[in-house]
Amino acid sequence: MDKALNVCCDFDKTEVGLALSRLTLVNFRNYKYLRLNLNKPFIVLGGENGSGKTNILEAVSFLSQGRGLRNAKLSEIKTFDFLASQQPSPIFINNNGWAVSAQIERAGETISVGTAVESQIKEIEYNELKEVERRIVHINNQKLSSQNELGNYLSLIWITPQMDRLFIGGAQHRRSFLDRIVSAFDTDHSRRLSSYDNLYRQWLQILKSGKINTNWLISLEEQIAGVGTAIAAARREQVAKLNAFMEKNPDDFFPDVVLELSGTIEKLLDEKPAVYVEDFYRESMQKLRHSILNNDTANTLNKTDLTAIYKRKNIPAALCSTGEQKSLLLSIILSEARCLKANRGFPPILLLDEVAAHLDDNKRQALLSKIKDLKTQTWLTTTNILEFSSLRNDGQFFEVKDNNITEISIER
Repeated sequence: MDKALNVCCDFDKTEVGLALSRLTLVNFRNYKYLRLNLNKPFIVLGGENGSGKTNILEAVSFLSQGRGLRNAKLSEIKTFDFLASQQPSPIFINNNGWAVSAQIERAGETISVGTAVESQIKEIEYNELKEVERRIVHINNQKLSSQNELGNYLSLIWITPQMDRLFIGGAQHRRSFLDRIVSAFDTDHSRRLSSYDNLYRQWLQILKSGKINTNWLISLEEQIAGVGTAIAAARREQVAKLNAFMEKNPDDFFPDVVLELSGTIEKLLDEKPAVYVEDFYRESMQKLRHSILNNDTANTLNKTDLTAIYKRKNIPAALCSTGEQKSLLLSIILSEARCLKANRGFPPILLLDEVAAHLDDNKRQALLSKIKDLKTQTWLTTTNILEFSSLRNDGQFFEVKDNNITEISIER
């Protein structure tokens, strides 16, 4: 049943640098109410497909900025009414929205984090009101001005089955993957992305309105050029830093990777100062006005693509086998995690959804060994919980079935 699992929470704070010692879900996906008390560096969730394992990982992912590991809209998260009516819950739970809270242990410090949905009435046009939902975030019971501040308290890295096709799918997915990496190191990057999207929407609305305000367009184009150049510069800088880190700290098991960007603005920044690039950006936006309005072209100025090169073979990841692509992805993720730990003083929490797919026994054990060296908490999902039986001394194992969560033991 969805209730608190009362495990003595005596987390060894010297064992890992970052971990959740408690997780609480309210009206989240298929969970009316769930509380997990945690005391191990590995949290293994086992169960059939569709049982709700990934929903728990998604809840944890909402402890960082953004829309979680599914990139879901806030309205998609709330528990369905028919599920809510069937599940017991504490008397204080209502059906108005969803919430996730956690107690975090970081370098001997305990931090309380919570995020929830808040409904607001917003004026979208003159005398026209609309109810909208927005996330609110609290740290130690203090409301934050922006969810982007979460990055100052913890970092999260995740791998989902959909990312197995990262290198052969659309560029948008690779760009989102890159932006999550950048945001993990630079907490202002998410704010820049949000600001850029907002400015661009305003610019497009003015063009399509038929009531062209040239002065306002020029002002927006100047702002878009500044923010867009800053986004490209941050992407370029982080790729260079991660490449340098991987070159200096090669993996002894997973393949070495070189990352490359193909964006117009990123390439221009290789040759020209930022002030020149901003001028180019602004002039390009002005030239795009007529073309975009008539659907003759699209704005590709900030739509860079990320390419991963298998260094030993000197071929792009898109041309590698499925197993090689998974290994290349893991190599990038592990390097990012090690680099984050070196730069920020604490490691990221890892969320690995069905990560064992396409990995043989040797690679799976190598991955677990390298994660142990990171000294961080890692969440794993699997349809075969015995895949991770080697973690019996370092992990807590939970069986997820029919909206029920049961802690189990793995015998020797």
